[in-house]
Amino acid sequence: MSAETPVQSAGTFTRQRRRFRDWRGTRPFWAGLFTILGGVPIAYFPYATLKLGTMSLTMATTAGAGSLIIGVLLITLGLTMWFQQATRVFAGVAAIILALVSLVVSNIGGFLIGFLLAMLGGALGISWAPGKAESAGGGPQPGGQGPTAEGATEPASDGVAGEPGQPFPPFGTGDSGPAGGVRPEAHHGGHRVG
Repeated sequence: MSAETPVQSAGTFTRQRRRFRDWRGTRPFWAGLFTILGGVPIAYFPYATLKLGTMSLTMATTAGAGSLIIGVLLITLGLTMWFQQATRVFAGVAAIILALVSLVVSNIGGFLIGFLLAMLGGALGISWAPGKAESAGGGPQPGGQGPTAEGATEPASDGVAGEPGQPFPPFGTGDSGPAGGVRPEAHHGGHRVG
């Protein structure tokens, strides 16, 4: 390989995988997936026929239509979590309620498999929060937007500054600080006010 050999661009599979990863990162993907997977056994088991050798076992119940409705609603709520992120809290609460109802209506919630998956998906849907976009550059931030994390120091307003990168010295009574050597934030539980 020489320096003049052109660099091959990423393959189709890699591009598709990256696009899917980006799409997945902007929505409650796992919440929707678990909710969908929870709806499948709830809707399927009341209509399933199991074959045990020559004997067939039908699990059809009188609540088959209710199970089908609950399963389809859970699948719909999972898709809603994927494609309508603004309704994720409603969809999560509805998924939890439907999972609880499926315990009574649908063969103990799809033999507890669908119940547990739908409960997990609903809880993840409620707790998911969209991420914040990271700034591309690590350089200086524009006008007045410095670090805001706990422990970050703010610039001195009176022109007195310590060494760069070092925290400011504590205020005392003799260095133009507040009387008694107590910082203002100490009066409000350690939080800066205003």
